[in-house]
Amino acid sequence: MWSICSPARLKGSASALWSTWSPSRLKEALLAVRWGEKSLASLYVSVLSGLVVAFQYDPAEPFYSASTMDILVPFGAFWRSLHFFASQLFVLFSLAHFTATLVERWPPAMAFGRWLRLVISLPVIILLLFTGYVLRGDITGDMAGRIAENITLAVPVAGNWLNQLFFSIAGEGLKRVYANHLIGLGILWGALSWEHVKRYKVGWARQGGLLLFLLAFCLFVSAPLDQEKLGVFHISGPWFFLGLQELLRHIPPVWAGVVYPATFVAALALFGAARERVRRWALIYSLLWLGSYLLLSLVGYFRS
Repeated sequence: MWSICSPARLKGSASALWSTWSPSRLKEALLAVRWGEKSLASLYVSVLSGLVVAFQYDPAEPFYSASTMDILVPFGAFWRSLHFFASQLFVLFSLAHFTATLVERWPPAMAFGRWLRLVISLPVIILLLFTGYVLRGDITGDMAGRIAENITLAVPVAGNWLNQLFFSIAGEGLKRVYANHLIGLGILWGALSWEHVKRYKVGWARQGGLLLFLLAFCLFVSAPLDQEKLGVFHISGPWFFLGLQELLRHIPPVWAGVVYPATFVAALALFGAARERVRRWALIYSLLWLGSYLLLSLVGYFRS
């Protein structure tokens, strides 16, 4: 018994565990995954399934068309779930690819203008995913749309113009949101990231496991569609919106919804700066920002 639990053996086990989960091993594991390829594969599935959903969707009757799709359209629930979950994976894999790129090469080995375009493409894909939630027309989408419109209108000088460009829900319903989700935001993301994306090709044989899992998962798990419930006064937004939603409870919309996220995007952009001191402070701020947003998201999650 002593030989099994002896200090020397325990020390050896701890050393073996540390060597397995050491930062260098974790870095190797992170870089070994083809995040960019997985992201593109998820994007293609999202686009193709989205086209099927779009044929059945009516922005004038968003919740009705989304809910009846599960009943009236052959395999309607499957196509709606496939579009929803493939879109989620596209965003998650894109963020993982961005992180892996930074881990592999610090500072980013590209011109500042090209790096800036890639950084701006990240909030664009988040906005793409967000507008998908709004288009559901359920209680979650309705609340998310109202909050987004109020935040946009709070922007000094350009608020009304930005609202007309992206949302205009109060005046036009979801028509503008639908057009941006279907065409506008996709074109913008492609223009910003094409120089980077064209370097990657999807090896469908390598992504077979991911696709099979996604297809099987969507056969049995339906995409969420939240009906209004009597007596429920707090509605939680999308998972990536929880921190922002919580912050909006405490400070004005322009600070919570515009300045706070904009500082994070600006810090990411400064990763490509020439001066090492600027990059170092940008990295420190980004990590602090992520920590604060995680904390806000946890508070918002448990509040629900």
